[in-house]
Amino acid sequence: MGKLEPIRLINSNHAVLEILNFGATVMSLKVPDKLDNLVNVVLGLPSPNDYIDENFIKKGLFLGSTVGRYAGRISDGGYSIENKRYILHNLNGIHLHGGKEGFDKKYWNIDQVENGKNPFVVLSYFSEHMEEGYPGNLQVKVKYQLSENNTFSIEYKATTDKATHINLTNHSYFNLNGEKSILDHELFINSTHYLDVNEQLVPSGTLKSTNSSTFDFSRPLLLDSNFNGLDDTFVLRNEMLKATLYSKHTGITMNVATDQPAMVVFTPKMIEGLKFKDGKKYLAFPAICFEAQKYPDTPNNNHFPSTLLTPENQYVNKTSFVFGTK
Repeated sequence: MGKLEPIRLINSNHAVLEILNFGATVMSLKVPDKLDNLVNVVLGLPSPNDYIDENFIKKGLFLGSTVGRYAGRISDGGYSIENKRYILHNLNGIHLHGGKEGFDKKYWNIDQVENGKNPFVVLSYFSEHMEEGYPGNLQVKVKYQLSENNTFSIEYKATTDKATHINLTNHSYFNLNGEKSILDHELFINSTHYLDVNEQLVPSGTLKSTNSSTFDFSRPLLLDSNFNGLDDTFVLRNEMLKATLYSKHTGITMNVATDQPAMVVFTPKMIEGLKFKDGKKYLAFPAICFEAQKYPDTPNNNHFPSTLLTPENQYVNKTSFVFGTK
């Protein structure tokens, strides 16, 4: 068993980012509101030990953690590469978020911590050949940085010695009020299509238009009592800004940028049975996740943007969350 090691980064605006080596997890992110008070905009647990508690892990929330080797669902119990079949850990044929013990349940190495201007931390994990059924020895690194303009950036890199599928993401839950609900937030998603899914939430392979649907957030919409929630993959437009979130209550704005082609936007209806950092309470629709990634079940959909990583290439995934006020 590894050792829990929290890392704290603070920039010149007194914004604070707390990272845990278990699961390369974002524990908290405090940024200034319109009155210059610090607000923790990421749901987190009271202490590092809470993240290894069996009752929490069984809930399958992936709270702030790195998800891998493959974020999202893979159908048919696995996939084939060059006619060789790989059976992944699955339940009823569905492999989810890296399997029984994915990257969210691993102790990552802390390779580098730099404080001062634009502080950052680099963590790494070595995933052995056939871990959870995946081929190839995979070396993964993540760099979390808190810049001087209150940008929180995430950069994943990975290399393999054998062809394998990879699709990493961070699973932070955002609430720009720092408590209660997101049902007063404005949401914009720069997308014209989303993935159609079956009853197991596996993509059918078809893209559907968001136009005039409940998935149309192409202009900022207020999340209110009519909001029914999201757990859907949005295909992103090829523009820098991919999504925005705004709370009138705190005045905090968050702009999301990524080099990934899609984003799973997830809004749990309730999170029950947990205590949260600083004693904060959360209500219905407590938070929203922006899981930047490639499409779920790509290994079984050849027309989706490829998730195959080969030894001669490097996997790179960059996402940033830019915070401000208005």
